[in-house]
Amino acid sequence: MASKAVWVLFAALCLAVGLYPSSYFLAASNFGLRAMKSRELLTDPVWNAAFYTHIALGGLALAIGWTQFVERLRLARPGAHRLLGKVYVGAVLLSGLAGVYVGFFASGGPIAASGFVSLGVVWLATTASAYWLIKRRRLDEHRLMMTYSYAACFAAVTLRLWMPVLAPALGGFIPAYRIVAWLCWVPNLGVAYLISRRQLRARELALS
Repeated sequence: MASKAVWVLFAALCLAVGLYPSSYFLAASNFGLRAMKSRELLTDPVWNAAFYTHIALGGLALAIGWTQFVERLRLARPGAHRLLGKVYVGAVLLSGLAGVYVGFFASGGPIAASGFVSLGVVWLATTASAYWLIKRRRLDEHRLMMTYSYAACFAAVTLRLWMPVLAPALGGFIPAYRIVAWLCWVPNLGVAYLISRRQLRARELALS
């Protein structure tokens, strides 16, 4: 029951944050993070294209990516699993590239920018590796890379969990944003590593 409750919470967070970018398409141009950007940046067509590509396709990747870890779906609907996987990879490719570009303009200066750009690079690299591995039917390594890829994707959720805690504690949005640019994803990779090690040990025990 506890495991099922965790899964339900996990899926709910992924869906909620995945759908959140739709609010940027409905609100005024100064909504949310855009309110902190300069007028020059808000009128830059390249930055705007990258920003909306990143949030829209990043939200899509977050909203569907968790389904790739549902064993019942993989076994009962392998076609749906593969289709969703391809959509996820395509969304990550475009969102990740746009995110790296947008990251250079992050509020909070070089510390925040380097954190978000690094996140984008890790997200792209792990997802590309996962795709390359599944094409060669190296399933265990593919699952490992997908775990790391989605841990990077889940940064969109952990960022929103950390900010309400860090901003009051550090006295403002910008100091908190500099830290959360790294805190939202580096620990996620550590959790992904621990999950992968536990699954590997479980498989080894099952085969022994």
